[in-house]
Amino acid sequence: MKRKKGSNYTYEDFSEVIDLAIKKQQYKWRLNAVRWFDFEDVEQIIKVHIAKKWDMWDQERPLEPWIGRIISNQIRNLVRNHYGNYVNPCPNYQEPDHDSSTCPICQKWEKSKKAGLELKIPLSTEDFIKEVANKEYLDFDFSSSLEKLNFEMQSRLKHNHYIAYRMLYFESSSEEDVAKFMGYKISPQKRKLGYRQVKNLKKKFLQVAIEILKEQDIIGDGAE
Repeated sequence: MKRKKGSNYTYEDFSEVIDLAIKKQQYKWRLNAVRWFDFEDVEQIIKVHIAKKWDMWDQERPLEPWIGRIISNQIRNLVRNHYGNYVNPCPNYQEPDHDSSTCPICQKWEKSKKAGLELKIPLSTEDFIKEVANKEYLDFDFSSSLEKLNFEMQSRLKHNHYIAYRMLYFESSSEEDVAKFMGYKISPQKRKLGYRQVKNLKKKFLQVAIEILKEQDIIGDGAE
C-alpha cells in the first residue's frame, strides 16, 4: 500500500498487511497440546490487541517492525500462559531411567503446577474427576497476583483514576468520598451526576482488569 505523508491511517487500511505479518510468525505457535485453542484464536487475539494499541503507532515510521514486535510478544505470552507456566522444568524427566519420586524438581512441580498443566491439556470426561477434580488446588498466590494486577492497573489508569480505584477497593472509601475526590457534582437527592459517574468509573476499572487478566500472566503460585 502506497503511503501518503501526513495521512492518518486506520487499522482497516493495513488489515491485509497485518494478516500477512501474523501468518509469517505462525511457525512460532507449536502448542498443539491445547486442542481447544488453535492459531485462529491466536490471530484474533493479536488483531484485537493491535487495534487497541493502534494510536501508539508513530505513523511517520514503518508499520511492519512495530506490529512484528507486538505479534512476537503476543505469541510468546500466549504460549507461556497456556503451557509454559505449568510444564515440568526438570531437564531429565523424560529420560527412561529418571526417578521422579526422588527428584526434587519433579516433586516440587507435582505439588505446585502439575494440576495446572492437566487443566490446560484436554482430558476425557471419564478421567476428569479422577485426574483433576480431587486434586488440592495449590496454584494461586493471592498476594502476589494482586500485586501484579495493581501494578498493571497503575500503568494503564490515569493518576487520579488509580487513586479512585485504590479508594474504592483497598481503602473502604464510600462512593461519595470518591465522587468528592474526583470533583463530581453530587445532587442532594443522590441521583445521577456524581454517583452515576462513580459507577461508570467502577465499570471502567472492571473492564481494564479483565483486559489485563486476558493479556498478562497475573495469576500464579508465587514460585520463582
